[in-house]
Amino acid sequence: MGDSMVLAEVRTACELRAVTEWAAERHPDAPVRPAQGIDLDGLSADTVLIPARVAWLPPVRKGERRVSVADVLVLSNPRRPLAVTQPVIKRRRPDRLRVVEGEPATVADLRRRYEQHLAEGESFTAYVTVQASLSAERAERQIVGDRYKVPRLVAEQISTSARFQAGAAKLAAELGRPAAVVVQEATDKMSTFVATQSRLMDDIFSSVFSNLHERTWTVSVDLGTLNRLRELNKSSGLVFLPSHRSYVDPLVLSEVLRSHDFPPNLVLGGNNLAFWPVGPIARRAGMIFIRRKFGSDPVYKFAMRSYLSFIVEKRFNLEWYIEGGRSRTGKLRKPMLGLLAYVVDAVEQLDDADVMIVPTSIVYDQLHEIGAMAKESAGGKKKPEGVAWLLKYAKAQRDYLGEARVRFGEPFSLRQALAESGEGRARLEKVAFKVMDEINAATPISATSLAGFALLGARDRAYTAAEIEAILAPLLEYIDRRGLPGPDPELCRGIGLRRTLGVLTEEGVLTRFDEGPDTVWSIAPDSYAVAAYYRNGALHHFVDRAIVELGMLAAADGALEDDGAGELLPSAQQEALRIRDLLKFEFFFPAKDAFLHRLGAELDLISSEWRDVRPDQAWTERTLREHGGSLVARRTLQPFFDAQLVVAESLVSAGAETSIDKEALLDACLGLGRQLSLQGVVRSRDSVSKELYDAAYQLADNRGLVTGADVDDLVAGRQAWLDEVNLMRDRLARIAAIEAEHFGEALRGLRR
Repeated sequence: MGDSMVLAEVRTACELRAVTEWAAERHPDAPVRPAQGIDLDGLSADTVLIPARVAWLPPVRKGERRVSVADVLVLSNPRRPLAVTQPVIKRRRPDRLRVVEGEPATVADLRRRYEQHLAEGESFTAYVTVQASLSAERAERQIVGDRYKVPRLVAEQISTSARFQAGAAKLAAELGRPAAVVVQEATDKMSTFVATQSRLMDDIFSSVFSNLHERTWTVSVDLGTLNRLRELNKSSGLVFLPSHRSYVDPLVLSEVLRSHDFPPNLVLGGNNLAFWPVGPIARRAGMIFIRRKFGSDPVYKFAMRSYLSFIVEKRFNLEWYIEGGRSRTGKLRKPMLGLLAYVVDAVEQLDDADVMIVPTSIVYDQLHEIGAMAKESAGGKKKPEGVAWLLKYAKAQRDYLGEARVRFGEPFSLRQALAESGEGRARLEKVAFKVMDEINAATPISATSLAGFALLGARDRAYTAAEIEAILAPLLEYIDRRGLPGPDPELCRGIGLRRTLGVLTEEGVLTRFDEGPDTVWSIAPDSYAVAAYYRNGALHHFVDRAIVELGMLAAADGALEDDGAGELLPSAQQEALRIRDLLKFEFFFPAKDAFLHRLGAELDLISSEWRDVRPDQAWTERTLREHGGSLVARRTLQPFFDAQLVVAESLVSAGAETSIDKEALLDACLGLGRQLSLQGVVRSRDSVSKELYDAAYQLADNRGLVTGADVDDLVAGRQAWLDEVNLMRDRLARIAAIEAEHFGEALRGLRR
């Protein structure tokens, strides 16, 4: 073992004295030298360099060492006190000063790592200084906690790496530009989004913006999975991919992770929220503001890819909202693949690198934002974010809105998921769909979702609490039999149900009439889209059952053909896959085999004898009537087939037109949808939605029904789709008749 030297990362004379005093006890034979500008040329290769720094801790407030807003207002940072105050703190509050020791390394080891990772010509001294700082940083986290794990000296590490320099040179050759110019441009653009995290701003951001959610919701979390994630995080970086329903989603998830001592996530978000004062504070607390679209800027793409590669390599936790924006309907939106593709690139470019994907569900009993989003879905314009918007939003968040639930799907290895997904772009989509399916599986069903599910099924009438309870009872039984993450049953019956209805009434979602002998509730005239938002958050749990019900009616009609051996199962499976294809832009389905297996499990709940009975009309209708109270197809699928009806009618009306303008078509669909709703043709008022019409348009485009060279095929294809949609709506009408018969008897019994 050679000589030792303490590299002191210090800012003041007080800090240098503290490190020197510490070294006199711990390393009495090692000289202490400031790390900045250390001369390494005179040191032998086996000299051991020991990084050390002073960690200043905030005072204890309410049992926790944490910076307060008051500290900022008096221009004080307890984690970096002014030089003039440091001796006073050291003398009066010695518990606030700790000297931490990083992992030592020999000069030879450092030079070997330098030659492997740094571009030729870069300063070895600068590299050692950075590595010493990072090592001391890791040691400091042992004192302050993992929640203060923040990346340091990011730009310096990325821009001086051999990988960055080589990538920039390759891109410069492709663009026909000098390499130095591309390096500088990429570095400059990286500086616009790299999160310059600080512990001070992390504390301040949490203190200031926690007011946007702490009084509004009681947050509950899946502690079992959270404990598993903490263990995974010890050896792997985590990528949280949450559902996106509210502006405060990152705040809620951050507080959950912070309170359980997780490192802070680096959060990728749109630069529409980078306005003052949110932007400057959030960026220093780990928010990475990026352009909404940057596909046409290769240098920006290269800078972003380099940054994400650094994050993956250093195992920092990452978070972004894979839907690309907040849900306007309550259902998950189609995943955006761009950022996922960059993380995949990073994993595949680094030997043995991997991240654990954590599908995350965040749902709320109520949201103030839904009204505005419903108007946007109906064709309204989105208002831009700004200071005035933030103040108005903060004011609305003063009211208590119930519970916010944070749940986690099954975490999985990205590298393993890629290996299982084959080759080509489709594998990225398969990984994304796996994420969405896991989010859906973890999403709990709320009492407000079930209330919307019950009341949106009513046509032009109100219900008493007892009638709503009678409608919900078989659904609660179904949820229990499926083992779904359902609500507290007490919120769906008796006093609890009245409380749930009362909350929705206060928010204007329901109207209440109590001037008669019984109090009755109904959907408020302008709140169908809002009620649908709450309902839609639970619909994915009922889609498989709904497809089974439609398939059973196909069997009853003789629409299924046997395979020559008297077996209808293959034909029934094809019918189920046909229905799934009609809904593939609305819901996320697993692979074919898993999907059919889930349908079999649903049939087991309906009738254990289905494998041994030929499903003729008599058997099918008898079986459906036996389950009349728990039929879900109409309430689950009516809005989507109604929206498809409107788009299909519009395309058929276009006749032989071979080129359709999407925006013009969707605007026309809003008008036609409102008309057909008034006429009673469209049976679900909440289906009059630009979001639903857009999904139907995607289905039509996927089927080649929007544009085409062969006019005859185009016209015939549009009509065939319309006929298919009408067939599904006819089946839903028959299920509605069975429901009406069941509930008519049940509700008449309540009125006796």
